Amino acid sequence: MFEEYSRFRLIVRCLLWFVPFVLAGLVFGQLAWSLLAGSWILILWHYRQLSRLANWLWNERSITPPNGSGSWEPIFNGIYRLQGKNRRRRTHLARMLSRFREGAEALPDATLVLGREGEIQWSNKLAEHLLGVHWPKDAGNRIHNLVRHPRFVRYWNKREFVEPLELVSPVNEDRMLEIRVIPYGDKQRLLIARDITRIKQLEEMRRDFVANVSHELKTPLTVLQGYVEVMQMTAEPDTMLAKQYGAMEQQSQRMKNLVDRLLVLSRIESATDIDFEQQVDMPAVMERIEKEGLELARESHQLEFRIDTNLTVYGDEMQLHSACANLVQNALRYTDSGKVTVSWALEAGRPVFRVADEGEGIPAEHIARLTERFYRVDSARSRDTGGSGLGLAIVKHALSHHNSVLQVESTVGKGSCFSFELPPTLHVVRNKLA
Repeated sequence: MFEEYSRFRLIVRCLLWFVPFVLAGLVFGQLAWSLLAGSWILILWHYRQLSRLANWLWNERSITPPNGSGSWEPIFNGIYRLQGKNRRRRTHLARMLSRFREGAEALPDATLVLGREGEIQWSNKLAEHLLGVHWPKDAGNRIHNLVRHPRFVRYWNKREFVEPLELVSPVNEDRMLEIRVIPYGDKQRLLIARDITRIKQLEEMRRDFVANVSHELKTPLTVLQGYVEVMQMTAEPDTMLAKQYGAMEQQSQRMKNLVDRLLVLSRIESATDIDFEQQVDMPAVMERIEKEGLELARESHQLEFRIDTNLTVYGDEMQLHSACANLVQNALRYTDSGKVTVSWALEAGRPVFRVADEGEGIPAEHIARLTERFYRVDSARSRDTGGSGLGLAIVKHALSHHNSVLQVESTVGKGSCFSFELPPTLHVVRNKLA
């Protein structure tokens, strides 16, 4: 309705403006010249109003627009109204931006907003202490030009940010950082660097404690086992004393196995630097695992190995042997009868190891926790089979050092399948062996 009313008033004003010129033209007999004069005067007046508007917008600092008249009055007032809205909007956005910056500064992690090529658009104060990035001094610089650690540069150039990167702080070598890059918006990225020094120290203390305690327990356990064996030799067969000595020998052996597993786990956890130039003869490893499995297999088990004898990989032989052997031994221990199939083959360019059994299966709620230390689906069954609850934890750490993860598929009553695949970069191409 405002539009129609404005247009009507504009037409009325235009007609009223030309009425005196029409009358004057009729009186003097010069209607055309009179209308032309009226048009030029109207154009000059509008040009003057337009000049006043341009001067106010570009030169004057006053917020209040000049006084308009006629059809220019609603234009000046409308512009003033729009400017008021824009000022309120800018004030609101400034408050929002200030709150965002205050919230970002309160974060316990270094936070940076990066452009599509890694150029720094904003960072909080903690980024200066952890990464050496100064805002706004470093605005526009690319993050990989400031954080020049080779691992970070490879991580950034690879553009695969699913897994975080652990890195020594470029500012303080005593600090360990966990760096995550989160894509968002129009190809922007949020980089978050968290100080995990304390967590790493606690993990190292735990590993050292477990390793030291396990190592110290080996000597007294060996002595106890020796005395138990001597006492068993002196005891009369089928007596209560002989049964007690047998139980002691069984439990001491179980404890020795647990200590050995703890030492293996501690050694694998500590061996983070893998020599990926070292070739592992996996067919030979599988042959040893098959011999170990046949000794553990019961008469009701059918153990089948399907091995690609030409498939060799790069990595750590001890860790890969531990991972594969534990998976085979678990399948045999927790399967009363049936077939256990072990395969080692190349699938879609990736070396894949797989162990499938026909056991009882694992309920879905337990699968996510299988690789936790000492976690058992059935504690009583684990004790009967001699399980320590550390086998899959050893598998998890050994595979993580080879950039792989354990995959578990299981159906209750039908069996389970444990598998892992190694990256294609670890596959030794046959012509390289020549």
